[in-house]
Amino acid sequence: MIGTAMLIEIAGWLGAALLLAAYALVSYGVLGARSGPYQILNTLSGVLLGMNAGWHHAWPSAVVNIIWIVIAVGALMIGRATVPT
Repeated sequence: MIGTAMLIEIAGWLGAALLLAAYALVSYGVLGARSGPYQILNTLSGVLLGMNAGWHHAWPSAVVNIIWIVIAVGALMIGRATVPT
């Protein structure tokens, strides 16, 4: 059985992988910086990395990830509001 500490570590590594994937996809022009998929990847990576940072009491990193999440969710909301209906 996998314990809580191991799940938090897995979440951290998955968050790091998602963050790097998002950066690579935007850097190579596969996704636009304002696209929904990019912002969703940012949100998920921020949640996972933030959980890991909080678990390890790495508060500066946890706060950065909370801000990262707020920015990504805000971008998603703005993007949704500007889509023509």
